[in-house]
Amino acid sequence: MKNTHKTLKNKTLYLSVALALGTVGSSQIAMADDLTSALTTGKASADFNLRYENVSQDNALKDASALTLRTLLSYTTGKVNGWSAMLEVEDTRIVMGQGDYSVPQTGYNSGIYSVIADPEHTELDQAYMQYSSDTFTAKLGRQVIAWDGQRFIGHVGWRQDRQTYDGISAKYNPTKELTLNYAYLTQRNRIFAEALDQDSKDHLFNAAYKTSVGTVTAYGYLLELDNSTDNALDTYGVSFSGSSTAGEVKVLYTAEYATQSSESAASDKDADYMLLEGGVVFSGITAKLGYEVLGSDDGAYGFATPLATLHKFNGWADTFLNTPAQGLVDTYVSLGGKAAGGAWTVMYHDFAADEASATVDDLGSELDLSYGRSYGANYSAGIKYSAYSGGSGIADTDKLWLWVGAKF
Repeated sequence: MKNTHKTLKNKTLYLSVALALGTVGSSQIAMADDLTSALTTGKASADFNLRYENVSQDNALKDASALTLRTLLSYTTGKVNGWSAMLEVEDTRIVMGQGDYSVPQTGYNSGIYSVIADPEHTELDQAYMQYSSDTFTAKLGRQVIAWDGQRFIGHVGWRQDRQTYDGISAKYNPTKELTLNYAYLTQRNRIFAEALDQDSKDHLFNAAYKTSVGTVTAYGYLLELDNSTDNALDTYGVSFSGSSTAGEVKVLYTAEYATQSSESAASDKDADYMLLEGGVVFSGITAKLGYEVLGSDDGAYGFATPLATLHKFNGWADTFLNTPAQGLVDTYVSLGGKAAGGAWTVMYHDFAADEASATVDDLGSELDLSYGRSYGANYSAGIKYSAYSGGSGIADTDKLWLWVGAKF
C-alpha cells in the first residue's frame, strides 16, 4: 500500500512538473510568436533629400556652394501589448564634388568659405522603445522632440543632420482637451555630426489646453549642461493661439510671454520674451503681421533658445542663430498661398536691438521667398531665396536653395 501511494505521489509530481513545463513552453512560444509578428508587421521607410545651397556674403569669406544628399532609413516594429521599437540611420554625402563650403564646428574648410552647416556624416538618428495606449505614450532612447512650432524645442529638420535627443519622453491626454508633455534629456545630438553633441540634465515640461477660441499652453524648460561647471538656463512661459471666423475671413491670433534666467559660475542674467502675431485668411491667401522680442539684460545678455529650430525664425539667412547681447526685435509681415499645385511664401523682416548701444541699434532687414510642391505621394521639389541687408556692421548675406526629395 505504501509503494502504491508513493507511486501515485510520484506520478502526481511528474504530471505537475510536466504541466508547469508545458505552460512555460506555451508562454515562451506565445512570446516568440508575438516577437515574430512585431518584426514582420513593422514598417520600413526611406527619405532622400538632395539639396543645392549657395551662400554669398559681403565679407572676406569666399562664396560657398554645396550639393548634398541626406538619406534617412528607418524601421518601426509592430506593437506587442502596446510596445514597439524604432531604429533610424542618417547619412549625408557631398555629391559630384560640390563641397566648397565651411563647417567650422567640425573643422571642415574653416575660415575659407561662408558657412553651410551640413557636414558629411553617418550616425544613428533615432533608436527608441515606445509604449502607447489610448491616452499615454512614452519613449525611451534617442528620439526627435518637436513641441509648439519648435520655437523652444525642435529638431532643426531644415539642416541635413537633424537634431535629436537621448532620454525619456512622455505624453498624457487625460481628456481630449488637455495634453501633458514631459521629457528628461541626457544628451543633445546637435546638427554638426558628433562634434558639438552635449551631455545634459534637461527637464522639459509642457501643458496645453484647447478651448473653443484657442489653445492655452504653459511650459517650463529647465536646461543644464552636464559638465564640470555650475550652469542653468531656465525658461517659463505661457502662450495663447487660435482662430475665429468672420464671414468669409478667418482671423488668426497668437500671444506669448516667457521669462528666462541664465546662471553660471561667472554671472546671473535675466531676459524676457514676447510675441504678438495677427493674421487673416481670405480667398486662399494668408497674411500675417508679427512682433517678436527676444529681450536683453542691460545689453549684456540676449534671450536664448538653444534647442529651437532656429532657421524657422528671425529670417532664413540665419543671421541671428545666436541672439545679440543687445537683444532682438523682429517686426515681420508674411503672405502665403497656393499656385500651380504648390505653396508659396513671401516674408519681410525688420530687425532692431531691444536695448540699443552706441554701435548696435539697427540690425538690418531681410526678404525671404519660397515655393515648393509635391508630386504624387512620394516626390517633392522646391526653391527658396533669402536676402539679408546688414545693419550695425553685420555683413549682407544672400542664400539660395534648390532641392528635390523622395519618400518611400
